[in-house]
Amino acid sequence: MASVKAVSSAAPLALRIVAECPVSKARACTLTLSHCAVSTPVFMPVGTQGTLKGITVDQLEDLDCQICLGNTYHLGMRPGPELIEKANGLHGFMKWSRNLLTDSGGFQMVSLVELSEVTEEGVTFRSPYDGKEILLTPEQSIAIQNSLGSDIMMQLDDVVSSTVKGPRVEEAMHRSVRWLDRCIAGNKNPDRQNLFAIIQGGLDAKLRKACLDEMTKRDVPGFAIGGLSGGEEKDDFWKMVTLSTDHLPREKPRYLMGVGYALDLVVCVALGCDMFDCVFPTRTARFGSALVPWGSLQLKQKQYNNSLPKKIIICHLLTQQRILIQKLHQSIIEQRFPEFVKQYPSWAVEALQAVNICVS
Repeated sequence: MASVKAVSSAAPLALRIVAECPVSKARACTLTLSHCAVSTPVFMPVGTQGTLKGITVDQLEDLDCQICLGNTYHLGMRPGPELIEKANGLHGFMKWSRNLLTDSGGFQMVSLVELSEVTEEGVTFRSPYDGKEILLTPEQSIAIQNSLGSDIMMQLDDVVSSTVKGPRVEEAMHRSVRWLDRCIAGNKNPDRQNLFAIIQGGLDAKLRKACLDEMTKRDVPGFAIGGLSGGEEKDDFWKMVTLSTDHLPREKPRYLMGVGYALDLVVCVALGCDMFDCVFPTRTARFGSALVPWGSLQLKQKQYNNSLPKKIIICHLLTQQRILIQKLHQSIIEQRFPEFVKQYPSWAVEALQAVNICVS
């Protein structure tokens, strides 16, 4: 089993920049959290309800996973924060000794849009389990995450799809800033749990810059770039990413939410992002189709009735993500990141050229 050095620190988070690419914005860092140190760039697999479906905690450790995700909305619904708190938090509930990041529940405003309604107070969901209405406020989101005991908590933000335009995007951006202040005030464990702000503003550069200006006035431990990777054109996507990293503090971690495809990881590391997450490695296998060298393997076929092929494919995909991230990290350390970057589609070429990497 791979080992991760335990960290003892009075501060809940520290970021040390180990190396920076001299021509792009890529950087390799050590992110110190209470359960272990994390090398960045880092890809974080998603365990929505306290488990990564199709893979065990021991297998995650064997893959040297240093941090993974849980979802506040789903964990708050079932099994509930009270039960998890009795189990010594989500770490104890999962029997996981490394770091955890919990989402705020805000993404469900998009994924469960037909079951939700947003007001200044919070977001009201109709439970997909029993149909009951539940109000999730910024204060409640943080209270649940305090009970979960995650190393990194996300603010509740007002999330709209990246393809939405018009007044709703501006409304959501300003509300996210107001909700950030409520989340900061509601955090009862600032000495143990790190609260990250989430930059919104859709695909509007002026709105996203306004959000950056406001949120970076708050002394939070880290920042996430939200509201992207939801179906928008790649040309729009990368421009919002690089705008965000241009104005985020150098000394704090930068988390690009919902990004996990290999090409996107390479480009967005070049654009200055440190942390990534995506359901891709687990969902690809779980829904019956796995990527293999010769194409796709349909796991729903009769011969794959047992769960073993799914576990193998999930481990394979997570391993591939881990290998890619390690190569990115090492290329930055060795000052050869531009040479590591090869031929990519036109949007990727333009994005890389914007940070001084010519791949033609």
